[in-house]
Amino acid sequence: MRYPWLPALGLTGIGFYIAGVIILGVIGGHWLDGKFNSAPLWLIIGTILGLTGAVLGVYSMIKPFMQNDKKDKGSK
Repeated sequence: MRYPWLPALGLTGIGFYIAGVIILGVIGGHWLDGKFNSAPLWLIIGTILGLTGAVLGVYSMIKPFMQNDKKDKGSK
């Protein structure tokens, strides 16, 4: 591989991804609470959905690296 650091460059935005997904969930829940006048219900649901989306997204981002690590350990 010519640039071995290139795949890791794609992981530099993980922090922004996590923050963005959680913030979108919280803002969406807050907006729905205001629309339906159901105080903390949609905020809690939005936060849980944001956290779940962040965990699943980060897992899908690092999954190829975990598979490559297993291949490297098996070949040694």
